[in-house]
Amino acid sequence: MNYAIWKTLSVLNKVLLPKMYKRPNLVKLTNFDKAIIGWKIYVTYRFLEAAKLQGRNVA
Repeated sequence: MNYAIWKTLSVLNKVLLPKMYKRPNLVKLTNFDKAIIGWKIYVTYRFLEAAKLQGRNVA
């Protein structure tokens, strides 16, 4: 169940949130942009951890 939640959030992040690597200068991000990046990283790590606990090979 935990895996399904993180997988869903990961897919939603990919679809709804902007891609930050397209920014010309990553040093000049706003606080909101930094929060988006932090959220994406948090969800990604949790998803990978849940997948590993289920024995799935995601890497």
